[in-house]
Parts: sequence; structure tokens; C-alpha cells
Amino acid sequence: MTTNDPAVVDGDAFTVRRTITIAARPEKVWAAITEAEHIARWFPQAAVLDEVAVGASGTFIFDGYGAFPVRIEELDPPHVIAYRWGSDNSHAVPIDPERSTVFRFTLEPVDGGTRLTVVESGFETLADPRSSMEGNRGGWDAELDELVAYLEGGS
Repeated sequence: MTTNDPAVVDGDAFTVRRTITIAARPEKVWAAITEAEHIARWFPQAAVLDEVAVGASGTFIFDGYGAFPVRIEELDPPHVIAYRWGSDNSHAVPIDPERSTVFRFTLEPVDGGTRLTVVESGFETLADPRSSMEGNRGGWDAELDELVAYLEGGS
């Protein structure tokens, strides 16, 4: 399995960023980050998406944390997708922009696979931005390592 550097917090910009390399074709990575049945194999325990289109909504369900509403904010297949999701334990629908963050995936083909960058932003609107950024930094480390294992494991 490919080993990647951990996520980093930029406290001034209120972002969490992680760039990883995956030994998988961009099309396979794109499917894993946009199709609910694949998302549920590495990120939440269950995922539901209406469709893959700007404005489409859905839910990511995490054991022990509950169901989080998501909405697709940006889409440029097969290069960019951004999701907004409820934070601060906010499970409200519609998603409150003041209690949510946006995580944006960018894919770039590289020799032998795909470079995937995730940047999560919007933490400055949350009740405890520093704690939220640090928690999500650890989350992106774990979840993207699971994505690499899922895609490189041939599942």
C-alpha cells in the first residue's frame, strides 16, 4: 500500500489539507469519491446521494456520530468535486452554511496512478474552529488511508 504524508492544518486560513498518491487510475478514484456504494467502502459506514450534480444532496452515516447531511457544491468531472456537510454535530437539513464546512477533492493523473488532494474549509464559522480542524485532520489521515487501501487492494 502506498504511504502518504499526513494532513496539515493551516490555522490562519482555517483549512485542513492532505495530498495523497494512489496507485489507481483516475477513473477508479473518481468513482470512489462520487458514487455512494464506493464512498461507503472507505469513508462513512453508509452513504446516500440523490445524484452526482451540483445541488444534489445526501447523507453520510458514521457509526457513533450519526447521519450528516451533504450537498454537492462544485463538480468538474473527473477532476473536482466538493461536498458541504453539517459540522458542530449539526444534522439539520437544509445544511446551515454557518455550521458546516466544505471539503473539495481534486484529482490529477500522475505516473502510476492519481494524486488526490482534499482541502476542507469553512472552520472559522464553527463554535470551536481549532478543535474542529484538529479532529478533521486526524479524520482525513484515517479516512484517506482507508481509501488508498480500498483502491489498491482491488476491492
